[in-house]
This record gives sequence, structure tokens and C-alpha cells, in this order.
Amino acid sequence: MSGAFLLVKKELPQFITPEEFSSDVQNFAKAAKKFFDNEIIPRATDIQKDEFKEKLNLELMKKAGEQGFLMLEIPERFDGLGMDVTSTMRVLEMMTAEASFATTMMAHMGIGTLPLLFFGTEEQKKKYIPKLATGEWIAAYGLTETGYGSDALGAKTKAILNETKTHYIINGAKQFISNAGFADLFTVYAKIDGEHFTAFLIEKGTPGLIIGKEENKLGIHGSSTCPIIFENCEIPVENLLGKAGEGHRSALGILNLGRLKLATAAVGGIKRVIQLSTTYANERKQFGSTIGSFGMIRHKIASMGAMAFASESSIYRVSDAIDKAIHGVKDSDPDFTQKIGKLLKEVDVETAIVKVMGSEFAAIAIDEGVQIHGGYGFTEEYEVARLYRDSRINRIYEGTNEINRLLIPVQILTGAMKGKIDLLGELNRVLDEIKKDNVDKSFDEQPLSRELKVADLSKKMVVYTAGTFIQKYMAKLADKNFTFTEGEYFYEPLANMLIDLFAMESAAVRGHKILSSGTKNRLTKEYVELFVFEAYTRIRSAAMKMLSDLSKDEKTLEKNIKGLWRLTFDYPIDTVALKEKIATELLEQQKYVI
Repeated sequence: MSGAFLLVKKELPQFITPEEFSSDVQNFAKAAKKFFDNEIIPRATDIQKDEFKEKLNLELMKKAGEQGFLMLEIPERFDGLGMDVTSTMRVLEMMTAEASFATTMMAHMGIGTLPLLFFGTEEQKKKYIPKLATGEWIAAYGLTETGYGSDALGAKTKAILNETKTHYIINGAKQFISNAGFADLFTVYAKIDGEHFTAFLIEKGTPGLIIGKEENKLGIHGSSTCPIIFENCEIPVENLLGKAGEGHRSALGILNLGRLKLATAAVGGIKRVIQLSTTYANERKQFGSTIGSFGMIRHKIASMGAMAFASESSIYRVSDAIDKAIHGVKDSDPDFTQKIGKLLKEVDVETAIVKVMGSEFAAIAIDEGVQIHGGYGFTEEYEVARLYRDSRINRIYEGTNEINRLLIPVQILTGAMKGKIDLLGELNRVLDEIKKDNVDKSFDEQPLSRELKVADLSKKMVVYTAGTFIQKYMAKLADKNFTFTEGEYFYEPLANMLIDLFAMESAAVRGHKILSSGTKNRLTKEYVELFVFEAYTRIRSAAMKMLSDLSKDEKTLEKNIKGLWRLTFDYPIDTVALKEKIATELLEQQKYVI
């Protein structure tokens, strides 16, 4: 992938949607939801308390392991379930709306276990995977350092091979390590001889491994977050993970999967706040009526539903692409780690998009949930207050949203300059259409054909705007010393357009598939029409502003805006009626529905 979605194609993107999951996956997802309702939510208050945090996390992890929830991606030869990424996302979505335990579980299953699963030796896997799959052992991941957060590869923790060549001696420290307080196995990154970035497996109790005190955090109080310190920590050479100097393969590839899973948890959070907010809005009365009858409240709820649909559609589009990419790559292949590392790197743009989208849509929805609850939303008596605190971290970890916003356009633009993506060819095709004034704005009677056309035209708007940026900064983009700071002012609006574009197209394609199949559904058409219109409005506004900022004079500005105008597609749509229909259904069902 890596930005290929930006190219206009005649055929629609193909990806699996939640409506197409097998009955086995759906049933397992229902079991996960039951586990969430019966085991996690009743303990959500107690797990926040220091005296119960470790005990409850370990107890819940053991129970989750017993029911198979920790072994979703573990191959069957290690007694796991061998699920693909997409099926795993569906199950995790049902279990991650309580952020503290979700942090524990996802740090364990994702960044804690997957580096070993993808990059470990057969002996390492046999030794550790069965214990991790059942919850007997808890995993953690040590990458971040003080002063080196998003710039993870700049780490200073150092490893030196001893004289007998039996152990690496590690010195340094890691910061903000999830699960550190009760983890049994740490995947840690250090530079051999201060130069070669490498991963190591370190067991709890290893001499020289020191766990610092728990951080006093703003949210996710029920999770463990500690620094870890290495003072002449001796690691057997057989615990080197992957090849020396190739730690970037597991670090960056696994972070991409971590971003995808974070986005999945964010969708779970949006759905949870819809449930809480609709229930409260149906019960709370003001001026003789339930607040769910008030237009402003109803419109907040409707927007939550549309954001949930768009986010959900986007994450499964990305997970399906990952599954298709890694399908057939066997871990018996001698080049397995290199191939997996490369394939996971290829989705860096898309995983960054869904991470930013999911975390920010969740932040908006949960903030609105607090507002719907009024004064009670500001008290710890109501769950929505905890959701509000906990959701804040989503925009920080797995790479801050600012770093991800830089990554999205820079990877696409530099990829275009290197010929990895035919963005310049796409730009020339769009410019030719503008010049000849023959932009196709037609659509037919197929379900959501209009919205698919809007997505197509929005794509051309983004290409046109990005092309204007490229023309101004082409020399710098071609420079091998190109840095994030070049033209940085324009990266944020360009990233925002790309995020909205990916979300609107994903939602429209999924909606078209649902409606064309005759699958029983509620609100699909309304979700898509509302989200596409609002995303299109944002894209057009951002493009106009960016083109204005890039124009050197009034004549250039007039030319640029005239070109943009030929790509616009104004159409009548009653967003009030759409929101009313969505809100009516969500308030009646008191949950997210489709």
C-alpha cells in the first residue's frame, strides 16, 4: 500500500468488511464481548486502585488466556488459534473499551509478543510463546528512552559483547514501558557497540535489570507504566532477537501493527461512549423532556455513529491489506524476517492514518459524551469521566499524532520522487482533465454511486493540491538530505486531507458493498452520506487554504483556485435529516448499530 490509495483507479478497492466475517469469528467476537461485560467492566473501578492493580491485571490476563483471547495470532503449532490480523482486530475491538486492561492486554499481545513471533528463532519461540499465549507470562516492550520517543532509532542504550562472547552487557534506560511492573519477558532495543540497533529478549529477574517506580499518570491508572534501567545487565547471546543491527525491522514493523490495534481500541471506545451517552440521554430529563429529544444532543450522537462507521471501515481495509501481503510468507522461509519486516513497513502510511483518525475521532466522541452527561460527566461516579482521561494517551503513544502527520505526506511525497508511487503521473492526468475541462462528475443509480464519485473527485483534489506543493518544493524533495522540516507548515493540512480521503473512500466502498449485497442493515446509507459530505467539505476547505498559501501572487492564486473549482462537486444533502434518522435509531437501540 504505502499511499497507493491516492491513485485513481477504475475498480473499487476490495477489502473484507465486518459483515463478511465467518460465523466462527463472529461467535468468538461475541464471546469476547461477553468477557468484557462480565469480567472487565465489573472490575474497572477496582483496577484503577494501586492496591488492586497488579493482582487484577494478572488475574484477568490468566482468565483471558484460558479463554483463548491471548493466543489469537499465535500459530496452531504453538497451540494458538492462528487467526489472521483482520479476525484478531474484530475480537480485540470487543474487549478494549476499558483502556487500562486494554493497555495491559494489547501491549502483551502486540508489541510484547509479535517481535518474538515474527523475528525470533525457533528455539526462542518454543521457549517463550506457549507461556505468553496462556497468560502464564506477561510481555513488555522497551523502545522509548528519555529524549528519544518518536525518534526511537536514536536510542542510547548500549550493548557490548563480553570477552568470552557468551553474553551482551547492556547499560542504559527505557522510559514509559507498559506492563513493566509485572512483566516476565521484555523485548528491549539497544545499540551493539553504540552503533548497531538490535533487539534483545530479557527475562524478569535478570541481574542488572531494575524496574523503576510506577508513573503517576493522567489516565489509564489501572495499567503499569515504569522506567526500566540496565546496569551491566548480562544477556545470553542466544537471546538476541533477529540479527544484530536489524532491530529497526521489528521495531518499526511492529509499531505499524501497534498503530492499527490502537485504532481498533479507539473504535471500541467510540462504540462504548455511544452506548453510555444514549442510555443517559434517554434517562436524563430537563424542562420536562429527556435530553435525547433535544436537537443538539441528537446531532452529537449521530456524529459519533458516523465516525464509528468510518473508522471501523478504515481499520479493516488496512488489516485486510496486511493479511493479503503476508499471506503465504512461511516462517520456515530463510528470508522470513526480512520479508515480514519489509511488508510491515509497506503499510506505514495507512497505519499512521488510522491511528490518527481513530484516536482523534474517539477524543471527539468521548468529549461529546462528557458534554451529554453534563455535570455528572465531570464526576468519577460516571464511566465517561474515566473514558475521557484514558483516551488522551491515544494521541501520544505509538508515535504522537504530530509525528504520524509528518510521516503520512512525507512518505507519499518521497515515494513519488523515488518512483515507488506514480503520484506525478496521476497529477499529470488530473491537470490534463482540468485543462480540457472534462472532469467526469457523472454517477449512476448504483448504491452510494454519488458518494463514490465524491470520493473520486476528492482524491483528485488532494492530488492536485499535493502537486502544487511538489512543484514548489521539488528540488528539496529530491534532495537525499530532505528533512521533515522542509515545507512543514503544509504537512498538517495535507495529512488531514489524506486522512479524510482514506476514511470517506473506505466508508463509501463498504457501504456500497453492504447495500449491493442486500445484507440486512440499519443506517449504512445515512452513515456514509453524512460522513462523506462532511469529509468532502473539510477536504475542499483545506485544499483552498493550502493553494492560497502556496500561491506567490494573485494571478497564480486565481489559476490554482480555478483548477480546484473544476474538481468540485456541489450537491444538495439534508444533513439535519440524516442526523435525525441516525440519532433516532441509536437512541432507540441505546448502542451503535448497523
